[in-house]
Amino acid sequence: MSNIYNPKREEWSEILQRPTQTIDDIEATVYEVFNEVKQKGDEAVKKYTSLFDGVTLSSNIVSEKEIEEANSLVSEELKAAIALAKSNITSFHKAQKTDKVTVETTAGVSCWQEKRPIEKIGLYIPGGTAPLFSTILMLAIPAQIAGCKEVVLCTPPNKEGKVNPTILYTAALCGVSKIYKVGGIQAIAAMTFGTDSISKVYKIFGPGNQFVTVAKQLATRYNVAIDMPAGPSELLVVADETAKAAYVASDLLSQAEHGADSQVVLVSTSKDLIEAVSEEIELQINELPRVEIAKKAIENSRFILVDNDEEALELINEYGPEHFIVVTSNEDFYVNGVTNAGSVFIGDYTPESAGDYASGTNHTLPTNGYAKQYSGVNLDSFMKSMTFQKISKDGIKSIGPAIELMAEAEGLQAHKNAVTLRLNDLK
Repeated sequence: MSNIYNPKREEWSEILQRPTQTIDDIEATVYEVFNEVKQKGDEAVKKYTSLFDGVTLSSNIVSEKEIEEANSLVSEELKAAIALAKSNITSFHKAQKTDKVTVETTAGVSCWQEKRPIEKIGLYIPGGTAPLFSTILMLAIPAQIAGCKEVVLCTPPNKEGKVNPTILYTAALCGVSKIYKVGGIQAIAAMTFGTDSISKVYKIFGPGNQFVTVAKQLATRYNVAIDMPAGPSELLVVADETAKAAYVASDLLSQAEHGADSQVVLVSTSKDLIEAVSEEIELQINELPRVEIAKKAIENSRFILVDNDEEALELINEYGPEHFIVVTSNEDFYVNGVTNAGSVFIGDYTPESAGDYASGTNHTLPTNGYAKQYSGVNLDSFMKSMTFQKISKDGIKSIGPAIELMAEAEGLQAHKNAVTLRLNDLK
């Protein structure tokens, strides 16, 4: 980890850099896989599953039998925990529903907005060393609430050609029936173009490594929308002398264990706290099963001492963290002042892992500074806002002359004529 004391503002850009490869480093690989999947479909998917995941599959479709077997392999205790999380996530996302908005902008001119679901949704669920079954809850639940007609789920198989049973159990619990043993770039490409076995979708959701992130961005060039550029996980904690160092260290490590390319940042006005947290990390990290991954991520961490809260807040908004924890005596200053963050966690007893699993908020969030432009996944992510209007005879008489003048000023005579014809008939 790097301890940085009172950095100058001109140094902020450098010290806040993420430990990510440039797109140029991986774009060529992504292009190659995309082009082959576009041309050869399932044949290419099978090839790259063998190459990247180390298994050759006779079929990439998860069968009903596999889903039934998964149900028996998940403990009742874990099922109960998943049910609690599902209930809270459902409650929070149902509350995000909005009514139709109707306005009569001028007498005889009615305008309204309604939301309609995106019909075909693709979910990407990372597997590997950390099978993120919780992400299914975060994505399939709002898709179901929104009313999406088709939900396709892709997740990588293990070396035996199987999918983690908890992923299958959670998918079935959330009503997802189209599940495929496909991971990485080839999964995003398959959902982008469609293959004989995998449906083409209109929007792709889900986190992944840097290859998946670039693949999702490439998918947008083929008329497929994405939730956001969600790459390696990151966390920034702001804490002062009132914070408990053990809690802060545990939160930082909870993100560090996600992957070697994760990044954690501590910003504080207290040098003593920074030193205490550093000591706590040394104590806690060696107890983790994923200690080697966490250690690599901690190498990319930054512990930054600043002079005051105002400077800290400015630095935090410049970074735009995916997850932002506030543990200070004046938490309202940060909560009210933060403008760039994916999700905010407040106080000693609000660990980031609560949002990852069971509090109810969504954990699919913008990373790599994209919190400056993107929201985290929410109910509206699975819907489109459509506008409608109906104009009466009196309404077109009222606004028609203004439309004629504006259309003529822009040199669009046909636009003007569409109004003039109607006005002449009403004279």
